[in-house]
Amino acid sequence: MQAIEKFIGDWQEDELGLKPAFVSYFNDLKGMADADIEFNERPGISYSLRGMHKNSNGRPLFVMIDDDPKQRWLSVCFYGDTITDPDEEGDLIPEGLLGDDGYCFDLVDADESLMAYVRQRIQEAYLTL
Repeated sequence: MQAIEKFIGDWQEDELGLKPAFVSYFNDLKGMADADIEFNERPGISYSLRGMHKNSNGRPLFVMIDDDPKQRWLSVCFYGDTITDPDEEGDLIPEGLLGDDGYCFDLVDADESLMAYVRQRIQEAYLTL
C-alpha cells in the first residue's frame, strides 16, 4: 500500500482531472472484503492498480486500472464475461486482458457519469467472481 500512497502523493499534474477517479477506485477496492490490491509500477511507461479476489476461480484479477503517466489517462479493464456494458461505453479487447477477452473503459477526462458507470462495472466484476 505504501507504493500506491506514494504514487498518489507524487501525482501532481492532473490537467484532465483523473486523479480523483484513480483515488476513488483505489478506496473502493480497499473497502471490498476478500479483495487484495496489487500495484505494478513501470515508471515512465504505466502504473497498474489491480484488484484481485481471494475467490478468483483461477483468474489473477477482477479489475485492472492502468495510468499512462505520459498522457495521464486511465484504462479500466475487466474480463469480458464478468461485466455487462448496457450503455456500450467499453471497448472489446480480444485476448487483451492477460490472454482472455476483456472490456476496457478509457477515461480521458473527468466525466462524472462515465466514472460512476465504471465504478458500477468494478462492483459487478467483484461480485461475479
